[in-house]
Amino acid sequence: MTSTVSRAKDYTDIDLDFNVHPVTKDINKVVGPIAIGRAIRNLVLTNFYERPFRSYIGSSAQKLLFDNISPLTANLIQQHIKDVIENFEPRAVVSTVNVVADPDNNGYTARIVFQVNNRQEPYVTTIFLERVR
Repeated sequence: MTSTVSRAKDYTDIDLDFNVHPVTKDINKVVGPIAIGRAIRNLVLTNFYERPFRSYIGSSAQKLLFDNISPLTANLIQQHIKDVIENFEPRAVVSTVNVVADPDNNGYTARIVFQVNNRQEPYVTTIFLERVR
């Protein structure tokens, strides 16, 4: 009689820093919650119409960075981050998003707490949002 062991699916992605594996000379891969955290960062930093043939994927968080730094703008950015993750990242469940204005550095710090679908522990990713000219 054989027993089947149920393993949690581990999500993988390529390393966007394009670091090379020393032995295989191939691009490294990123696994687990780190891969999902990077995917969340990419979604938040993507504007609408930046992806060919998928113009509906994106967030208005970058556009809001040109408004005055205020708690209202931080709240709007927080809501846009929640929406983009809930709509386009099915592997993560958002627990909290906290956006804090940083007027000295002309930006916002977004702290995102999420859970991967197949794991219980929460993971945190932090993104600093600033204007790029």
